[in-house]
Amino acid sequence: MVVGGGISGIQASLDLASAGFKVYMVDKSPTIGGHMSQLDKTFPTNDCSMCIESPKFIECNRHPNIEILTYTEIAAVEGEAGNFAVTLIKKPRYIDEEKCTGCTACVEYCPINYPDPFNQNISDNKAIHIYFAQAVPLVTYIDDSCLYLKEGKCRLCERVCTADAIDFMQKPEKMTVKVGAVILAPGIEAFDPTVQKEYRYGEFANVVTSLDFERLLCATGPYEGEILRATDKKHPHNIAWIQCVGSRRITPGENSYCSGVCCTYTQKQVILAKDHDMDAKCTIFHNDIRSFGKDFERFYQRTASLPDVRFVRSYASIVKEDPQTGNITVRYSTPNEGVKEEEFDMVVLSVGLTPPAGMKDLADKFGVQLNEHGFCQINPTNPMQSSRKGVFISGAFAGPMDIPESVLSASGAGSLCGEMLDYQRGELARSRVYPNERDVTAEEPRVGVYVCHCGANIGRVVNIPSAVDYALTLPNVVHAEDSLFICSTEAAKRLADSIREKGLNRVVVAACTPRTHEPLFRDTLREAGINQYYFEFANIREHCSWVHSKEPESATQKAKDLIRMSVARVCCLEPLQEFELPVDKNAMVVGGGVAGMTAALSLANQHHDVYLIEREKQLGGMARRLHSTLEGMDVQAYLKDLTQKVFQHPQVHVYTEASIVETEGYVGNFHTKVRSKRGLTDIQHGASIIAIGAEEHRPNEYLYGEDERVMTQLELEERIAGGDAAVTEAQNIVMIQCVGCRNEDRNYCSRICCSHAVKNALTLKEKNPDMNIYVLFRDMRTYRFAEDYYRKASENEVKFIRFEPEDAPTVEAAEAEGTPVIRVTATDYVLGQKLELDADFLVLSAATVPAATSDEVSRQFKVTLGPDGFFTEAHVKLRPVDFAAEGIFLCGMAHYPKHIGETISQAYGAAGRAAGLLSQDALIASGSVCQVDETRCVSCGACISVCSYGAIDFYENAKGYRPARVNPVLCKGDGLCNAKCPTGAIQLKHYTDKEIVRQLDAEIPDLKACAAA
Repeated sequence: MVVGGGISGIQASLDLASAGFKVYMVDKSPTIGGHMSQLDKTFPTNDCSMCIESPKFIECNRHPNIEILTYTEIAAVEGEAGNFAVTLIKKPRYIDEEKCTGCTACVEYCPINYPDPFNQNISDNKAIHIYFAQAVPLVTYIDDSCLYLKEGKCRLCERVCTADAIDFMQKPEKMTVKVGAVILAPGIEAFDPTVQKEYRYGEFANVVTSLDFERLLCATGPYEGEILRATDKKHPHNIAWIQCVGSRRITPGENSYCSGVCCTYTQKQVILAKDHDMDAKCTIFHNDIRSFGKDFERFYQRTASLPDVRFVRSYASIVKEDPQTGNITVRYSTPNEGVKEEEFDMVVLSVGLTPPAGMKDLADKFGVQLNEHGFCQINPTNPMQSSRKGVFISGAFAGPMDIPESVLSASGAGSLCGEMLDYQRGELARSRVYPNERDVTAEEPRVGVYVCHCGANIGRVVNIPSAVDYALTLPNVVHAEDSLFICSTEAAKRLADSIREKGLNRVVVAACTPRTHEPLFRDTLREAGINQYYFEFANIREHCSWVHSKEPESATQKAKDLIRMSVARVCCLEPLQEFELPVDKNAMVVGGGVAGMTAALSLANQHHDVYLIEREKQLGGMARRLHSTLEGMDVQAYLKDLTQKVFQHPQVHVYTEASIVETEGYVGNFHTKVRSKRGLTDIQHGASIIAIGAEEHRPNEYLYGEDERVMTQLELEERIAGGDAAVTEAQNIVMIQCVGCRNEDRNYCSRICCSHAVKNALTLKEKNPDMNIYVLFRDMRTYRFAEDYYRKASENEVKFIRFEPEDAPTVEAAEAEGTPVIRVTATDYVLGQKLELDADFLVLSAATVPAATSDEVSRQFKVTLGPDGFFTEAHVKLRPVDFAAEGIFLCGMAHYPKHIGETISQAYGAAGRAAGLLSQDALIASGSVCQVDETRCVSCGACISVCSYGAIDFYENAKGYRPARVNPVLCKGDGLCNAKCPTGAIQLKHYTDKEIVRQLDAEIPDLKACAAA
């Protein structure tokens, strides 16, 4: 059972269902989706939040092994791990879900208007309504504001419902389900700023929260994507954001921890506000900018570089409202000009994250403990394990976290469930059944065109009705329509119905990116009974509305051009058949650190043989140099136990001092040669996990390597653990942050350095309370619960001194009263003067850099590296542990610097994704592969030389010729061979020359004449 239908609960349900388990997804809301469904876009990809979630909504709704129970609450839990009995209470919707068609006629006639909680109470809704446009299930429900439920009046909805779906006689339904394991994923809530009068929220109309602002941005929001002020419905042109509202505060009613996501979602909102109005002035009042995630530093720099955007480091307070204009006055301090007051059109409170209401009650029912902040108490060696066996946690139940971490923790929790319930895998699972495919090869093309508004993403720029009308004028188009969100459940169902009703045999969807949505629409064609390869995607968002956002007329014309080209191409498409690939049940894990060993053990516990490859003599990786975590976990004891479990497990085969000679194959069937002390070993495996870790940067500044008193944080920790009295009895230690990163050479934050510095400072203070410790920093990025330790360090008189990169500290060897010292000179911006600090030791918080073998492993496994040298995941939000290359997964510091707990979470996540693959007996391979016309092949070998997958070779045919041939199992359909072939003998199915030329002809009718000229 998965409790919670947000992005984490959805991912956990899909992973478990795909791995052969029956899943009950329970959510107390009328629909699945959670708070993410209220967001406009996500960062740094700029994907529409609902565009990310909608395919997963529909996949959950269609999956035969997932039963969605919305509007349902937990009443009681009995039993133990492997045999829980969970009593559920399903609240009455007063709607027969089987009869409701989602037509919303009842909504139109309902006389009751009340503030809509989905739109943050900014606009009104009816007593009967659908929760939001892409809800699953897409049926109405009647809430407590209904006149009949309150006073016994009205029942107008009942009279206008032609489907006879209204049922006021419904009562709460009690049911008990038996489950072997539970994943708690109840999500998160935004901090309510009304608890503190100083924020003036609810008092001043133009003071809004960041979640309010998300709804203003969204096309389904109160003003249909227009950012308008509540007082006068005008566009604000001067907006301020105030950070850390409800977070990093110890005042009553607020939270001491850092919510982790607020800094970067504010930057996203600034960028979107500038997209709406390039002349808008945006000011961000902050303490530290905590852009610690992968690629977030560049995102911050992008925001800061925009015109009329200011980042002001200052606590700010809201002073007053102008009664005439509704403008808001903010008071803040500056280093040089003292206290200032400034007027803004709108103020956005960047609210933090808190446990959802009812968390204590839910925890009591499941018998799990909560921490002092109200989140689940986790096991530091297994962040998905609660205090009760068989009850796992996922997403923000463990603490505030961003979407990728929620998704990977969901896969990790799924892997732990798989370990526990492996004996039941497949027992209750059912396969998806599709209707028989209609043979349309002899029919004339009948094309349906579906154009998506994508909320405001497309509709705000492109004239969608005009594009639909134009599509109807094109040859072979017999049907065209628009949709607010074509990826919604209702729209997908309507698409499938119209294919059947209108006899369509080709479909064009003009919408967003095929990268995330093409599988959804192909699946919809299969449900409608036609071959999925009769589908064409016209990307009028990324290729049109986003790049031509200031040219609506030209963007509309380009959208029409793209639709015309897609219609021309879809008429040439041919039906292709996919085929099954057998799956080898073994796995290979490359890298024997904490991530690699954790992933290997999790897979082995699910009865897969795992080959663990480590290039060093010992397992453990960088963790061998760590001795404790900030929270106090004994790393060496944990590492010893983990290593022992690995060596003792009969299904984990360890190869140390090993190197990979070569690897080849495809998802489900890889072949790798490994050289080790055992000699050369051939390993067959169905999945690979890359966990090669990272390394500590060796600084070339601040006298490192020249003076033995200068060391890195790792070296300091080793000397403390070794009982080095010179260090523990020193009087003065200076630490410098961001050494070797956040610069031109390494334009990223190493994420772990600030917490590492705080940990070592606290350890030294425990051993020598009189020691003077100075930490020179740019932004202290002690996110989530590490903020409490940052505060503790400050209370223990660790001195934190900020510096700017253009005025970095200087270091020299000097003497003080005849004693050699390291003299550090830095500017104190609070005092407004230079400080000279004489240190016994200088400690550098050095960057974490990619492993030396990253390039080699990248080439061997044909996976990509990002601009910083870390491995690139398939999708930063949707697939944070997958590579674009199928069957290969990613975890640990090879992905990006992270703490041990985060590493363990991602390792379980990678294992969960790999287990879902290895649990299948066969996989479905794409029909879009290359094929050779042997009569045109001249056996030149050009295609063989460019194929990255080894899918092409020569063979001797019956006539004695040696033409090229393609192994469709190995072919990935990249088309390089197609482009390289000098005779045109090799073609990529679904992208043949005929199809591409027809598409080009539709754009440039006189293309041949142009070429001749």
